[in-house]
Amino acid sequence: MADIIILVDTSILIDYFRKSDKAKSKLILLIREGYKFQISAITEYEIYAGSTPTQQGFWGDLLGKTQVLSFNQSTAQVAVQINSELKKKSQQIAIADLFIASTAIDNNIPFATLNKKHFDRIDQLQIVE
Repeated sequence: MADIIILVDTSILIDYFRKSDKAKSKLILLIREGYKFQISAITEYEIYAGSTPTQQGFWGDLLGKTQVLSFNQSTAQVAVQINSELKKKSQQIAIADLFIASTAIDNNIPFATLNKKHFDRIDQLQIVE
């Protein structure tokens, strides 16, 4: 596998932050497997909104080197379609998760998460194990 780009979920970044041995984090394991990663603007929001002032430097360093994909009109339309499908099955997910998944689908890139329970509900989403 040669430098395949994936979208990583907030859970992957939080796992990396929390691990004292970063080499054992899912993010590093994915990189070792040959993946390059990007994040959605929603993930960037979740990271900064959930961090303390003392954590801001860590996140600024990491995210400053990370490509952030925007949530735009096209992504919003994908989100509307997915939400409609999930609503019919009474399987809706949190709005932030819906927007993150829609970003991966709209940009046609695989997705990595530690929260498969919700994201498995989205048929169009290609989840990286």
